[in-house]
Amino acid sequence: MKFASTNSRVADDANLWQQQLGPGLEALSLTASRAQQTHLLAYLALLLKWNRAYNLTAIRDPASMVSRQLLDSLSILPLIKGPRILDVGTGAGLPGIPLAIMLPELEFTLLDTNSKKTRFVNQVKLELGLDNVSVVQQRVEHFQPKQAYDTITSRAFASLQDMLQGSAHLLAEQGQWVAMKGQLPQQEIADIASVRDVRWESLTVPGEKGLRHAIIIQ
Repeated sequence: MKFASTNSRVADDANLWQQQLGPGLEALSLTASRAQQTHLLAYLALLLKWNRAYNLTAIRDPASMVSRQLLDSLSILPLIKGPRILDVGTGAGLPGIPLAIMLPELEFTLLDTNSKKTRFVNQVKLELGLDNVSVVQQRVEHFQPKQAYDTITSRAFASLQDMLQGSAHLLAEQGQWVAMKGQLPQQEIADIASVRDVRWESLTVPGEKGLRHAIIIQ
């Protein structure tokens, strides 16, 4: 009976996610193939499963996962420039995994110091066959790739100044940072505005009422 109950709950979660994903993508003006939508939902299923044993993310309510994990990550998709993307402090693969699913023509490196989180992201890469994803467990300031990156993303990783200082050696000459924030971090912007070209955009995430911003730094 317990096994049947678990299966029923999993099916209910999958149905709910499917109902939320299509309208959410449409609200973001994004088009996803059936295969891409299947991969996005499969990623959520893996995240929910692993989160029961490992503390990968604070978002545990299945009803909130499409908006707070997938749609939130994909809200910066129009800002991404390739071909090489680095997601710093990727955690459970956010925003890197959803972006990599939607942008298979670009190369994504997902970087984090936490071994259980990089193990999870490696498992996602394996199970979903994401050939455009590489996973690295290392501190950002110690990471020395062969090629620089066109876009460096982060989601609630660190202050803007700390992010720039830690990853400046990883950015290509014409590259950009795209940092995801909640409320607009006025002081953080002021701290770097004298040495960097900074702009920002408000992000509207379907299903979420809180403020979200993308800080774009050249």
